[in-house]
Amino acid sequence: MSTFIMFGKYSQDSIKEISAERTQKAKQLISANGGSVKSGYALLGETDLVLVVDFPSNENAMKASVGLAKLLGVSFSTAPAVSMEEFDKLVG
Repeated sequence: MSTFIMFGKYSQDSIKEISAERTQKAKQLISANGGSVKSGYALLGETDLVLVVDFPSNENAMKASVGLAKLLGVSFSTAPAVSMEEFDKLVG
């Protein structure tokens, strides 16, 4: 499994639909694409949401990112992430 950071931005319409039920549907969609949510946060500023998610591949992360945009009306920018320890091993 690889870690991905997903940065989300609400549309005006998607803000109206915020609910715990919709959050559960989002988690189910991530699971259906082989992922698991490690943590998630609502933010103030340019980015509205950030999710830390594990996926088995880039393909799974892409499918989930697009699927979440369709389901929620939230646009996501998804990026692979490595721990600082792993980064040091890769480039050190």
